[in-house]
Amino acid sequence: MIPQGAAVAPVTLDETPETSVTYRLDLENGRMSGRVDGLEAVKQAVYKILHTERYDFFCYSPDYGVELEGVIGGDSAYFRVELERRLEEALLQDERVLEVRDFRYESDAEKLSVVFTIVTEFGSFGEEVVSGV
Repeated sequence: MIPQGAAVAPVTLDETPETSVTYRLDLENGRMSGRVDGLEAVKQAVYKILHTERYDFFCYSPDYGVELEGVIGGDSAYFRVELERRLEEALLQDERVLEVRDFRYESDAEKLSVVFTIVTEFGSFGEEVVSGV
């Protein structure tokens, strides 16, 4: 039976943006030291995303990290399109990242790297992903 005549209160959503304050990772000493916010917090989040292979760690959701395995070493045209797609997909999971653009590829006998720009709500910065050939 469906209730009749019940008053339903309107639903309002609180759209207050979450803070981006987080602990600063001290990668040289393997510990946390202080806090970061804004662009520095996004840079740290991007570093963590790009250094976490998606699906390898059960403590992260399936949306976290980047899928680089299987794309490196393939056909050149496929590699570029697929790598850009995977990088964008991984980084745009963070709502502070607005766009990933300006992909440039550099290679030598020992490595292949892709350099790109990440546009965030706090500003832009460059990033690089390097792979052994």
